[in-house]
Amino acid sequence: MQTMTSPAALAHPAQDFLPLNGTDHLEFYVGNAKQSAYYYQAAFGFELVAYAGPETGVRDRASYVLQQNKIRFVLTTSLLPDSDITRHVAQHGDGVKVMALWVDDARRSFEETTRRGAKAAFEPYTIADEHGSVTLAGIRTYGETVHTFVERGSYNGPFLPGFVARGSSVP
Repeated sequence: MQTMTSPAALAHPAQDFLPLNGTDHLEFYVGNAKQSAYYYQAAFGFELVAYAGPETGVRDRASYVLQQNKIRFVLTTSLLPDSDITRHVAQHGDGVKVMALWVDDARRSFEETTRRGAKAAFEPYTIADEHGSVTLAGIRTYGETVHTFVERGSYNGPFLPGFVARGSSVP
């Protein structure tokens, strides 16, 4: 059987300019993160693993991190009447805002994708706590969705710096 592939194409295989290790998490902007977290735990069997909000020093939002096997959801609600989160939920309802991709090098992933025409959502930056550091960078995709590159390295905290471990209270 003959193919249309030229011998030259076979001699130079394509290089993966954006090696992805997997999906890190999906972040939903929701009207009520606490209620949504309860629903995902009760209806789908997700476990609450981490939290960030006023009790952890985050004054503008509350985020609940839920996990089931390799799937991790972050449910975020605004605590302010006028914020990007509030406007997003008012315009679109509850829905995915961030698709976070686990990579080995967030800066390189950002540079490679923006060099190829992706629009920057935010420049690479590093956050840290007593568990280590994580580097994040973001590009815009369709609509208002952001793809965030997450470089965890040897970070061993419950989710990201600023989050504390939490356990499920749903039977």
